[in-house]
Amino acid sequence: MDLRIFTEPQQGATYDTLLTVAKATEELGFDAFFRSDHYLKMGSGDGLPGPTDAWITLAGLARETKRIRLGTLMTAGTFRLPGVLAIQVAQVDQMSGGRVELGLGSGWFEEEHKAYGIPFPKEKMARLEEQLEIVIGLWATGTGQTYDFHGTYYDLTRSPALPKPAQPKVPVLIGGHGAVRTPRLAARYADEFNMPFASVEDSERQFGRVRAAAQEAGRDPGALVYSNALVACVGKDEQEIARRAAAIGREPDELRANGLAGTPAEVVDKIGRYAEAGARRIYLQILDLSDLDHLELISSQVQSQLG
Repeated sequence: MDLRIFTEPQQGATYDTLLTVAKATEELGFDAFFRSDHYLKMGSGDGLPGPTDAWITLAGLARETKRIRLGTLMTAGTFRLPGVLAIQVAQVDQMSGGRVELGLGSGWFEEEHKAYGIPFPKEKMARLEEQLEIVIGLWATGTGQTYDFHGTYYDLTRSPALPKPAQPKVPVLIGGHGAVRTPRLAARYADEFNMPFASVEDSERQFGRVRAAAQEAGRDPGALVYSNALVACVGKDEQEIARRAAAIGREPDELRANGLAGTPAEVVDKIGRYAEAGARRIYLQILDLSDLDHLELISSQVQSQLG
């Protein structure tokens, strides 16, 4: 079971804070550092000092880290034209020496689009499908060849399809709860399917839908990685669990029900249940980025117990 660190910087984090967490992620033996792609805070809190851009952040981290994978859960398709996104991700992949992964979603948070003047189209899923085809198609085009795409929303003519990523194939992540279209997109385009903030039972059901869609598409369902994203709140005892829950404005009982919370033994047990449902990777949503002791505890007493 891979454990990855997943951050939500729109809630309030500087680049320097993210760099500190990314370096701790690497030093403590976690597999990857991922971040959300949002420009507006959600819920309570002031969000200060304001948002950081996902791919600018990852470009910086690419030069400051050596081992960990770097990526997004999820890049919003509404924020970037697919041709531009392909260039950005390929460049950051080169900057990292081939450690980048692209999580790509349709975009959903209408308020942040209003706040920063970003168009919020109605047909987001149809656009997402074209975006996936374009980004992957540009990377797959041979050097010296050109790429054309004529769709409903995007039109590319004689694109040189440059630059190329450092990796032969940048892993693409698709995720979500949708029962029909999301599994179909994952079956066609994804290297990894991520189920965000869901129960063991809902995850197993959705993984089953993705497997069925892959089989229907003529693809080996086992070729995809299946993963979960879950909030983490781990403590040595009840007092520490309560302190960490209070720091993120949550209650221990609610976190135990809806995330990976409790003592290390409790969390290891629950991760085991997600593994039985088919998960091979967990993204630990870390909301208090100042608490590096939290990461150390998870590394030493949770990660160390996972095969």
